[in-house]
Amino acid sequence: MKILVTGGLGFIGSHTVVELQNEGFEVVIIDNLSNSSEEVLVGIEAITGKKPIFEKLDLREKPKVQEFFKKYQDIEGVIHFAASKAVGESVEKPLLYYENNLGVLVYILQELSKKNKASFIFSSSCTVYGQADKMPITEDAPVKPAESPYGNTKQVGEEIIRDTCKVNQQLSAIALRYFNPIGSHPSVEIGELPIGVPQNLVPFITQTGVGLREQLSVFGDDYPTEDGTCVRDYIHVVDVAKAHVVALQRLLNKKNETNYEVFNLGTGKGSSVLEVIQSFERVSGKKLNYKIVDKRPGDVIEAYADTRKANKALGWKAESALDDSMRSAWNWEQKIRS
Repeated sequence: MKILVTGGLGFIGSHTVVELQNEGFEVVIIDNLSNSSEEVLVGIEAITGKKPIFEKLDLREKPKVQEFFKKYQDIEGVIHFAASKAVGESVEKPLLYYENNLGVLVYILQELSKKNKASFIFSSSCTVYGQADKMPITEDAPVKPAESPYGNTKQVGEEIIRDTCKVNQQLSAIALRYFNPIGSHPSVEIGELPIGVPQNLVPFITQTGVGLREQLSVFGDDYPTEDGTCVRDYIHVVDVAKAHVVALQRLLNKKNETNYEVFNLGTGKGSSVLEVIQSFERVSGKKLNYKIVDKRPGDVIEAYADTRKANKALGWKAESALDDSMRSAWNWEQKIRS
């Protein structure tokens, strides 16, 4: 069975390709290499013993998308990761984000709508919740006005898929709202490769630990949390990848209750910035150079998932603890710098 993974050479995409191939799926990757490297194919092949089909393609070019689906008419499912994802950059370049994250989504759904049946998994985000009123966050929590154009593209993306599913019963879709994926594959063959200054906490920690960055800034220590720093739900990337495969199988085996469903992916436990730093120090045996600086505007105080819906309906749960995730992230950082 042939599955398309867009953005399949990126961080979460590449780990999902590995899990798909381990389950016997034939994978076609589309990636424009704007935030990834063709070298990742080598890592995927080293882990699974099989090289996925790779098409270098910019999905913003509608004729190229149409050509692709003509060439691969036997695609039965799509897992859609390809998107720009830096919150700060989205504030500076909103039109780039709307074109890349929404235009591309429309083009893919238009092609899938021509098929007799199709399964679609959407890479969504907990950013759709904004600052939720209560913890943990359930899928029924109100979707607040987005804090950034990036967050807005995830909200509107979900609406586009929902509206399409309403009028097209042949299309089945699941939006996976994940919290904070971290870590790397235990083989250390693939992992997170941020281009330029990392936008996320964990790669900034590991780059500081390895000496690439001088110091980590912790934005604020007087939030109304246990230690005053922001709290997030950090989930191992392999756990996230496995959830995509389980969600896809749910659609292919027609186990879904409706043709559009939404699930949170997280551990169900919040960890503060200082707790993540302490975890790094435990697994690496190094003291991290960090300092407390002013708060950043727009930072959510805390966000962690209620995962009961995914645990029950998908039969999935996150396996790795924070220290496991941090250890794999640190092993990966050391490998790529050696």
